[in-house]
Amino acid sequence: MNNNYLNSLNNQQKTAVSHFEGPLLILAGAGSGKTKVLTTRVANLIFNKKCFGQQILCVTFTNKAANEMRERVLKLINNKSNAVPWLGTFHSLSNKILRKHAEAVGLKPNFTIIDTLDQIKLIRNILEAENIDIKQNPPKQILYNIDRWKNLGLVPSNVSLNKSEVDKAISLKIYKIYQEKLKMMNCVDFGDLILHCVTIFQKFDKIRKFYQNNFKYILVDEFQDTNFIQNLWLQLLVNDSRNICVVGDDDQSIYSWRGAEIKNILNFEKNFKNTKIIKLEQNYRSTKNILSAASSLISNNDSRHPKKLWSEFREGDKVQIQSFSDGLQEAIFISDQIEKTLIKNTKLNNIAILVRAAFQTREFEERFIRIGLPYRIIGGLKFYERAEIKDAISYLRLIKHTNDDLAFERIINQPKRFIGESSVKKIHEVARKERLSLFEASLHMVDNKIFKPKTEISVNNFVQNILTWKKISTEIDHVSLLEKILDESGYTQMLINERSPEAESRLENLKELRSSMKVYDNLDEFLENISLQTSLDEEWDGDKINIMTVHAAKGLEFEVVFLPGLEEGLFPHQKSIDDNGHEAVEEERRLAYVAMTRAKNNLFMLFANNRKFFGNKNIDDWMPSMPSRFIDEIDKEFIEITDNVINENNDFEFSQEIQVSSSKNSPGWLRMKKNIENKERVKSITFSENFTNFTVGEGVKHEGFGEGKIIHIEGNKLLINFKKYGEKKVIDKFVMKLSAN
Repeated sequence: MNNNYLNSLNNQQKTAVSHFEGPLLILAGAGSGKTKVLTTRVANLIFNKKCFGQQILCVTFTNKAANEMRERVLKLINNKSNAVPWLGTFHSLSNKILRKHAEAVGLKPNFTIIDTLDQIKLIRNILEAENIDIKQNPPKQILYNIDRWKNLGLVPSNVSLNKSEVDKAISLKIYKIYQEKLKMMNCVDFGDLILHCVTIFQKFDKIRKFYQNNFKYILVDEFQDTNFIQNLWLQLLVNDSRNICVVGDDDQSIYSWRGAEIKNILNFEKNFKNTKIIKLEQNYRSTKNILSAASSLISNNDSRHPKKLWSEFREGDKVQIQSFSDGLQEAIFISDQIEKTLIKNTKLNNIAILVRAAFQTREFEERFIRIGLPYRIIGGLKFYERAEIKDAISYLRLIKHTNDDLAFERIINQPKRFIGESSVKKIHEVARKERLSLFEASLHMVDNKIFKPKTEISVNNFVQNILTWKKISTEIDHVSLLEKILDESGYTQMLINERSPEAESRLENLKELRSSMKVYDNLDEFLENISLQTSLDEEWDGDKINIMTVHAAKGLEFEVVFLPGLEEGLFPHQKSIDDNGHEAVEEERRLAYVAMTRAKNNLFMLFANNRKFFGNKNIDDWMPSMPSRFIDEIDKEFIEITDNVINENNDFEFSQEIQVSSSKNSPGWLRMKKNIENKERVKSITFSENFTNFTVGEGVKHEGFGEGKIIHIEGNKLLINFKKYGEKKVIDKFVMKLSAN
């Protein structure tokens, strides 16, 4: 095999993929081609006969990233599947290891992985059983404490509380019972996957050395996002050769709120002596102005490896910094700018609005609905989180493991079987008393005539159906099994009887579930893979504007990016600063850096002088604001600043004064005014009358609003009277003409 695959790499990348011996830290700046480096490094190790593919451990953070890397590696090694390394997320790889050694921690290899909703349900059940006030001890808060302890590698017996943590005493009590219940049900949560592996590696030298000897080389992606337990997991797998290569960017460490520790990457060379450090500083994504602006911002951080990104791309437009009187005008400006990009044939998929807080999306959603711009909210309810999907999977889980109490409780009354809450509570009591699973307790109560006659019939029918389906699960395929369950349980008929659009949608979702199951060979494989689905993996469909939080945008790129809400207290976020001080400010700055470096060609950074906040004592509050400190930290050479206010004709217009704000004399705004030069009038976008091919009176159809008739035209904006929704203003691109007949 020749070295042609190295020809497309720059000098730093070539060094990174060709350094084989000893610890290696690759500091990969935003858009510097780190995935290419990782995959090429794997291929280079194999081609140079340093090891076999299965002797390489490659760790990523999302299933999507793992799949992409697997495809790239296969392409580089000419689809030799036997040469593919151990490649996956921390959780999927831990799952693979744990199933081989489950007995070492008191589990069976066919354990079930429960999700967050099931965790909360289990904690709620424990609180009720222990007569602990749920209102005073919210299950979500207890789960947060449990997850935090697991991220720190602490099993219940190792948790010690100091005087300032007395409020966590109940959480610790629940943690112990929670772990006992999980073991009894042969279940684990996501945190257990890694924690159990670490426990096994620490207690069983033979098992640890087996994997140390097997993995000649370890590669880790997004190392800046690792937490304590993940870093410990890696250290336990590194052998005496110390051939570990980690790739990351300390400037993009933005997940401390879920346990990520930036010190893992900052202290890597201290933990692994004689570490070679390679910096990937050439950016292949953004224009020079965007990149320079972002670099000047992040240079204000103290806790970082110094680096200077550069690009061979064109200078491009300067970063646009725009101020508005309020969030509504901010939204109007963004929608007008998006309409402008449509004329340039920029697809909506290539446009993103990145927000710091979820409440910011409301203004944009309302505006886009009003003018007919299609959009998607990234981070909404995912497919496998929908009620009907969780119900169907719970049936399959209970059939596979009848001691799965969480699955039992979810479907005991789905569809309605008229088994009351008091009866379910009684099942719980018997289960605790007799030390049985809920399913076993139900059988026991039926056999001993403990239920009332009507309830006994319902419970008996349910458990007998489960036993019947369990028996035939070995005789028919898993897709047919689910169809049989949904039909015979009455679940499908329940949705049909509803006769509502929502019910139709739920039926379609169940069809999609059955379709998705066909790619798996059996029920075990399906349940295992579904358990490992995470919120980091998104579905993308259709040409729509992307609205998401900055956290959700990490790893993505767009032609045009809007970054609204650059205000003190919002970005940087005040709660983060209050909780963690200077460290939080640095993370907020990293977050802004991540947002800026998502943009390829155009970046708009916006702030409002008044922001409407909701939920404060049930009053809608207008709050004055001042520009974010981050705006002032960006080198003025790379930005253009424009102050917009709204005149009586609803045009954007430059003014020396801020129209509505009480903060016009604030230090932040005074700093901004000094930097404003070449003040020009900014007008809302207008279009010539002959821009559209539609005429007044024509019948049209819109995907969301249905059929209607055009009653007014302004440029490419059509005012349409829809049959069902009345008058709406939409862009002509999103409607089609009805046929003349």
